[in-house]
Amino acid sequence: MVRKKVIAMFLVSFILLLLMGCTANKGKQAGDSAAPSAQAKKEIAIGTEGTYAPFTFHDKNGTLTGFDVEMAEEVCKRMGVTPRFIETKWDGMIAGLDAKRYDMVANEVAVRTDRLEKYDMSDPYIISRGVLVVHSNNNAIKSLDDLKGKKVGQSLDSNYRKIAEDHGAVNTVVDGFNQAIDLITSGRIDATINDSLSYLDLKKQRPDLPIKTVYEEADATSNAFLFRKGSNELVKQANKALADMKSDGTYLKISQKWFNSDVSK
Repeated sequence: MVRKKVIAMFLVSFILLLLMGCTANKGKQAGDSAAPSAQAKKEIAIGTEGTYAPFTFHDKNGTLTGFDVEMAEEVCKRMGVTPRFIETKWDGMIAGLDAKRYDMVANEVAVRTDRLEKYDMSDPYIISRGVLVVHSNNNAIKSLDDLKGKKVGQSLDSNYRKIAEDHGAVNTVVDGFNQAIDLITSGRIDATINDSLSYLDLKKQRPDLPIKTVYEEADATSNAFLFRKGSNELVKQANKALADMKSDGTYLKISQKWFNSDVSK
């Protein structure tokens, strides 16, 4: 009798072990089949302005394009992720990164010490210089020192705003470079400081604009992708993608398309 009970208990235990094994195997198979699907849907949300030609703007068909957009798309391609661009005004862009609306910013973001303290940034992918832009008939402003008491148009969080205000200018907050140019041509402000590459692109697109540059910075500004602090792996992958793009000629191809030159130096 005892022997029969032992055999019965053994059989019950054996059946339970078989059931547990089948369940574990089924779970493993389900996990294996779900992994590729999750990978296929992997994406990076990217904050960008969409109104800042030639870096990030909409073409005549309404498609988001520009140097920074193409750079971000190529970097994401090499990282094996899908880019999802979220357009927002520059003045709220960094706050949007803080609020985790997106994972990175691709919008000609200057590398600054104060930003590096709060955020992670990729290796620089474009070098630019600031230029002082005025109306073509303005002969009173010839340098930054002439901005004292004058009206300028700068984005609130732009490093150019601080430069202008440090030289005594009174700032009118604008959404972007194009709005500042409209205010100059209409006589509502006196000047704006902005990127030399943006100015050249604007004059190429609209040569009839009555504007000119009267000053160019001697020191170049490095610009990079912006990430939340602690995004070590994303930054590492982005830097590798950027390095590979420069070695295989892809970077130069994109650079020449937009600027007819290598803007990495």
